[in-house]
Amino acid sequence: MAFLTHLLVCVFGMGSWVAINGLWVELPLLVTELPEGWYLPSYLTVVIQLANIGPLLVTLLHRFQPGCLSEVPVIFLILGIGTAACILLAFLWNMTSWIQGGHHSVAFIILTFFLALVDCTSSVTFLPFMSQLPTYYLTTFFIGEGLSGLLPALVALVQGSGITTCVNATEMPGTTLSPVTAVETHITQVPSVTLSLCCTVLGPHPPLSPLTWHLESHYLAPRFSPLLFFLLLSFLMGCCLVAFFLLQRQPWGRQGSIEDLLHSQVILHSIRPRDAEDTSSLGTPASSPGKGTVEVSVARLGPAQLAFIYSVVAFVNALTNGVLPSVQTYSCLPYGPVAYHLSATLSSVASPLACFLPIFLPNRSLLFLGVLTVLGTSFGAYNMAMAAMSPCPILQGHWGGEVLIVLSWVLFAACLSYVKVMLGVILRDRSRSALLWCGAAVQLGSLIGALLMFPLVNVLNLFTSADYCSLDCSV
Repeated sequence: MAFLTHLLVCVFGMGSWVAINGLWVELPLLVTELPEGWYLPSYLTVVIQLANIGPLLVTLLHRFQPGCLSEVPVIFLILGIGTAACILLAFLWNMTSWIQGGHHSVAFIILTFFLALVDCTSSVTFLPFMSQLPTYYLTTFFIGEGLSGLLPALVALVQGSGITTCVNATEMPGTTLSPVTAVETHITQVPSVTLSLCCTVLGPHPPLSPLTWHLESHYLAPRFSPLLFFLLLSFLMGCCLVAFFLLQRQPWGRQGSIEDLLHSQVILHSIRPRDAEDTSSLGTPASSPGKGTVEVSVARLGPAQLAFIYSVVAFVNALTNGVLPSVQTYSCLPYGPVAYHLSATLSSVASPLACFLPIFLPNRSLLFLGVLTVLGTSFGAYNMAMAAMSPCPILQGHWGGEVLIVLSWVLFAACLSYVKVMLGVILRDRSRSALLWCGAAVQLGSLIGALLMFPLVNVLNLFTSADYCSLDCSV
């Protein structure tokens, strides 16, 4: 029974962010197919943050009408919406509409909003629901949440989305050919030139316009289409819905020991310190004098420590969910499509793997988590600097530049993912309400990051795009 409950909790946690994570790892293919192109990530960050209306309503209801809203019907509702939206996305992802003089992916953006509504609302419903279960199930939940990024990333690696090659293309004076038509032009122009040259023997004719040759990007077809990819996301969302239904049907999934129940009640309703020999939910001492680090005892968290924790939660999520995703195309594509593909997928793999580390290497020191936050931020700063230097960042055209940008994105995701998980575990041991406000801080930080970056990318145009194959940074 315990194994079955762990399995259901893992699948339930997987559904928390699987849809949005799937969109991000599919972006290397989507930016080549949808009319928004390189601007698509910045559009997505804003659309995703607009979906914070869901968690905002839930948080306000908990604050001003405590007890009036049960997580169970809300979770059933959002999981049903998420499954339906994924199915529709599979068939409507490339449908465009003519708006204000251009084609736009209206259906894709609207369905992305509903998927984001599901995932954002999960931050303030899934974690409070998990407070009803014994503490050790929370680690299983975080493992499942990690799989929400790992599984789509592995599928995207197999799919080979967004991979390009450079081809020779001809261009007549005053015309510009797209990468898609480059190969066709290369084939059709040669016979016409040959025919015109043969005709010079028969009589005069107007001089031929000179042809110019240059390299352009040609996108290779993925191994399977986005239709199949989004249907897979639908299946994963459906599995999450079934897992949650079964968790409700099996009462042993919600029954903790008397010790767990008393432990939660004491944390929620009492402020007395724990004994010095008390242990945390991960089995590590809550506090040990003389170690030189600041270990967190959840019952002794003061206002300053709580303010620090919530501030770090908001800051980390602003970087990972709003600021850096908006410029990933600009920081990676100048190094080539392979660098972008690996950065998008491997960073999504690194994030869930980092969620496993607290099981083996739990560290509740706020000093350590603060240092790790600074380290992860430094990798993010490098990524941002390369985006600002686009289309000619440092080491562009050199294999070392590709390696550095991929490593920087992977380490950025890994460091900050570990910080997010550990801060969530600390707040879980404090109270159910602390988890609710943790989810609110997650969404607030993500919203601020997205609203900050959208005008910089789409209005002020501080970042420059270019075709990798025709790029010349030698000047």
